[in-house]
This record gives sequence, C-alpha cells and structure tokens, in this order.
Amino acid sequence: MKKNFGKILIVDDDADVLQAAKFFLKQHVELVRTEKNPSLIPQLLSNETFDVILLDMNFERDVSSGQEGFLWLEKILSIDPQAVVILITAYGDIGLAVRAIKEGASDFVLKPWQNEKLLATVSAAMNLRSSRFEAESLRRRQQQLSADLDHPFHDFVGSSPVMLEVFQTITKVAATDANVLIIGENGTGKELVARALHRHSARSNEIFLAVDMGGISETLFESELFGHVKGSFTDARSDRIGRIELASGGTLFLDEIGNLPFGLQAKLLRVLETRQVTRLGANACISVDIRLICATNMPIAELVNRRQFRQDLLYRINTVEIHLPPLRERLDDLKPLSEHFTGQVCRKYQKAAKTISESALKKLAGYHWPGNVRELKHALERAVILSDAPVLQPGDFMFANISENAEELAFKDLNLEQAEETLIRRALSKYQGNISQAAKELGLTRAALYRRLEKYGL
Repeated sequence: MKKNFGKILIVDDDADVLQAAKFFLKQHVELVRTEKNPSLIPQLLSNETFDVILLDMNFERDVSSGQEGFLWLEKILSIDPQAVVILITAYGDIGLAVRAIKEGASDFVLKPWQNEKLLATVSAAMNLRSSRFEAESLRRRQQQLSADLDHPFHDFVGSSPVMLEVFQTITKVAATDANVLIIGENGTGKELVARALHRHSARSNEIFLAVDMGGISETLFESELFGHVKGSFTDARSDRIGRIELASGGTLFLDEIGNLPFGLQAKLLRVLETRQVTRLGANACISVDIRLICATNMPIAELVNRRQFRQDLLYRINTVEIHLPPLRERLDDLKPLSEHFTGQVCRKYQKAAKTISESALKKLAGYHWPGNVRELKHALERAVILSDAPVLQPGDFMFANISENAEELAFKDLNLEQAEETLIRRALSKYQGNISQAAKELGLTRAALYRRLEKYGL
C-alpha cells in the first residue's frame, strides 16, 4: 500500500487497541482517526469521509456476542452504502465472520493481530474502496452521458391525433419488459420512440445501446451482436464483448432489424428464448437480461412472405407494434415542429430568435418530405444559418423536387453534386423514404447512401 494515502477510522472501546493500531497504521496512511464511543460514528461520518473503517464487534454493553458491532455496521452502511468496514474482535468465531461478510463487512480480523496481516487486510480494503469509488464514478458518468445523449429525445413534438395515439402506446408499454417493434419510414423518429420507452421503463438508469443494423457489414454481424473470443477468426486478436452482452441489464435497440442476415436470425431468436448468448468461437453460454426494441422501415410482413425474415422471430420481436406516421400524414404538427427546431437551432448557433412566416409554413406544407422530420430539421437548420432576417420566408427554403424545372436545371448546368442530390431525392420520394429500396434503385449500398444523406443534409 502506498504510504501516506487514504484515511482510516478506528472505533474500539479499548484505548490500548486504538493506540497500537494508530501507531502502526499512521506510518502507512495519510490519516488515522480513533474513537472510543461508537455513538459518535454518525457525527464523524457526516464531517469526514473515510476509506476504511475498523470497527470493534464487542463493546462494553456486549462483550462477546458481536451484536452491537452488527448494529453499528448496519448504521454505517445506511449512512454510506459504499463504506468499507473491517470488523475486529477478540473472539475467533467463524460464524460471526461469515455473518459479518453477508451483512456488508469487507473483512474480519482477530485481535491481537499480526501487523503484517493487519496491513495486508487494510491495503486490500483500500483497493476495494478505490474500486467502488471508480465504479460509482463510472455509473454516474454513464447516467450523465445517457442524459446528454437523451436530451434531444426529450423534445418529441406533436399533438396530432396519430401522434397522441403513439404517445399513449408508449405510456402503456414502457413500464413493461415487452419486446417492441417500431415501424416507420426513414426520419420519422423511430429512435425517439425507443429512447422514450427506455427512459420511462424500470431500466432507465441502465444502458441504452443502439445498434444500426444497416451500418454493419454482413461479415461482422455475428461478431458485433454476439461477440467473439481470441482466435475465433483471422482478425480476432482479442476477446470482444458483443452488443447483446454489453446491453445486459438495460435496453438493446436494433435499428433496421430487417437487415439481419437470415442465417443469424435463428441465433437471435435463440438468445431471446434462452436469455443466453454464446460468443463466436466459444462453448460457454453467458446469461443476459435485455429489453429488446427493434425498428424497421421495410415491409417486414412481405419479407416474411418472401422467406427473407423468420416468422417465429417476428412473433418474438413484435409483442407490441408501434407505427410511426410519415410527416405528410401529420401536417398538423408541421408548425409546432418548425417552431421547435427553429428555436433549437438559434440557441445552438447563438443567433437571435427567428420566427416563420405563414407563407413559408404554407410552402413547407406543400412539400412531400421524403426524409420526414429529420429532413425538416435539416431544412430549418440551413434556413436559420443562411438567413439574416428575423422572419424566415418561402425563399429561405429550396426543395429540388418541388419544381421539375429546378431539377432539370441541375442536370443542364452539369452540376454533379446537385444532380446526385436530385437523384437521391427522387429515389427517396419514389420509395417513400425506404432506404433499402432507394439504395437498390440508385445502385448503392445502404452505407454509401447513408453517407450521401449525411452529406446533403437529407
């Protein structure tokens, strides 16, 4: 143990014990505080934090049973659940030792002790305290990170009848552990729904892990989901925890579940049935506890009919289905959404507040919105950035597929980027935002199309 590190509290009604322990331990730790009266423990803990507490089990009122020590152990842990307590006694009772550990003590020593043994016990306790502190710090950072990541998802804006129905379903389902399948076009807010379900569930303090199935190459699906052990394939240079195992205790969100290769669907089904996962190349099963939420913009019933998606897996993942309407079917929400995103973007870029004219809103309402709410947000962000006026006007919004002339102009001017953007918009519009079908039409992979969507802010 590093010298002059850590703080220790010793509570014992024997002055000789206190003096001997303090004399020895002060050579190795930063501070040693002693106390004969256990009733002062709450006051001491309220004024100072100790890394290790050495607590006598038998005080004057109870010289042999250890009951008073157990009572003060319980009191200490109620004040500081992370406290590391070593119980000390002159009576070598194994039964008391076992009970002490079960009730929260980290260790048990007999007096008179050997200094080497006492130092080793205290050193191990210091390490335990440090580990607990680090674990608690990581947990709090995870909560804060989750809150920060979740922040944009608190603004689920909408009051149209179809959205009110979605909100009601979320409220009913969130508190359960039922598997949920969210169906909707690209950009409708499927991850918003998944995060809302997690945030209002009993698992809200645990991890929410989102996996974009459309962004994983087919050769890596099994390793990403189930993990692998070192040497299980050529590039497996070390063990890797899969996403399912990593999400244990919390919520696993599989976006674009329709992209899961047919051969791996049986493995996912088995995990859901057995609550166990086996890493690639391993024999041992690992128990997992997840709440599964899936999403797709694909006609999954058609995939089942075409034998591209297992019907038994579909039954497993869609205990409850939530259908998200496209923006064109909830135009009542266009104005509040536009006002919300405009305010959000103004704050983001520290610009003066802007409003949207009625004529601009009318133009927005006349657009098809193949990219749905995500496209609306990007359109408003561009408008806010480029406009110097306090009110956004129709001219601040340009949509390639509103005017065929504008589309043709892009090709006549031989502007490659404009032409590419126009083609992508046409494909998205043709397939109502379905990424897989649009990518196939354009001769692109899904990953390549996603990169272009990000590039053009679609």
